Amino acid sequence: MYIDLLNQIKNAQKVNTQKIKYPFSKMDEAVLDTLVEDKYIAGFEKKGKNPKKYFEISLLYINNLGAISGLKIYSKPSNRIYKKSTEIRRVKQGYGKAIFSTSAGIMDGDKAKKENVGGQLLFTIW
Repeated sequence: MYIDLLNQIKNAQKVNTQKIKYPFSKMDEAVLDTLVEDKYIAGFEKKGKNPKKYFEISLLYINNLGAISGLKIYSKPSNRIYKKSTEIRRVKQGYGKAIFSTSAGIMDGDKAKKENVGGQLLFTIW
């Protein structure tokens, strides 16, 4: 699930690892696409064959520090948080991103607000 994926990426950046491997899932792929688009990771590749597909994720560093300095998980399987498009706010005065699961797919808060769709607030990252 995306929560474990985010924690593994954050922890790997703290110890200056260049690449990590993570098991494949479609939800994680959508989250990784959003993280690449917002420049929190350098990139990722799908490798392997069924049933052992996995991602090889290249991490991004800025001045020898990880691009992710913090994250907060909001929706969990036991407690889901939903926001309307009018309730979407900036994160860390515009320095962070809120990631939503909408009817149009997984996207950041700016894109969701622009397309006027609300959805489940997954996490914020800065």
